[in-house]
Amino acid sequence: MTTYGTVAVIIYLLLSPVIACTLSGVDRVVTARMQGRRGPKLMQPWYDLVKLFSKETTSVNDIQKILVMAHCFFAIFSGAIFFAGGDVMLVLFALTMSEVFLILAAYSVNAAYSEIGAQRELLQMMAYEPMTLLTAVGFYLATGSFKVDKIISTDLPLIIKMPGFFIGFCFVLVVKLRKSPFDLSTSHHANQEIIKGLTGDLSGPVYGFSELAELYEEVLMLGIVGLFFMTKEPVSLLWAFIAIAVVMFCMSLIDNIFPRVKWEALLKAAWLVTFFAGGANLVILSLAERM
Repeated sequence: MTTYGTVAVIIYLLLSPVIACTLSGVDRVVTARMQGRRGPKLMQPWYDLVKLFSKETTSVNDIQKILVMAHCFFAIFSGAIFFAGGDVMLVLFALTMSEVFLILAAYSVNAAYSEIGAQRELLQMMAYEPMTLLTAVGFYLATGSFKVDKIISTDLPLIIKMPGFFIGFCFVLVVKLRKSPFDLSTSHHANQEIIKGLTGDLSGPVYGFSELAELYEEVLMLGIVGLFFMTKEPVSLLWAFIAIAVVMFCMSLIDNIFPRVKWEALLKAAWLVTFFAGGANLVILSLAERM
């Protein structure tokens, strides 16, 4: 690991919760303004997270705690690989393992709403996994490597070669981050917190670890968005931040405009976008490699 990679991993491990909580706070404020409300404080998500860890440790069974901790570990581990300049494919596999452990934790409590949430989370994984894996393949075809440090050393931003992959990835990012209209398994909105679905039977520090994992996941996924704009030129970092800000605003706008859809519409929309946006871009890159 290079010195740059070591510094990036340390920053990721230490600051990701604060960064993600701040971004979540901005999203809540923007949402409130869109709805004509004042909204919560900017750092309210951070206060909520700290409060969870200050509560008494409770869980339905011991296996639930182990599975949630494994979920959190693999979420952090996947991001550490990414910011260390590691293999994008390995990052996505580790992130999938993280989601699998969360689903198993929901199934382990033998509760109706948690099981329904777990089933819906599996459907969401079926929706976004093809596009995320296809994006990793796109990075390889465009640069000849799965390594992040190689991908960001290009002369031109990959958005030029991979516009279809970028569109497809941003679309499934809404699914991955459980934003409306694709928040089938669980919701971040207060009016739906009585029945949380996937995380309905988590509480206290156990719930806190699941929220912490989600914060690290958010930073990782936004980092992949920035990867489309990063080059060996330092100024590209600014363009990456601008792109991330635009994508986050668009997700917040979509979150407040569209109502939740049924799972059939979720799979249909995600697979169509994967096929036409990602698939078309894949064909173009493959033909370019042969010429």
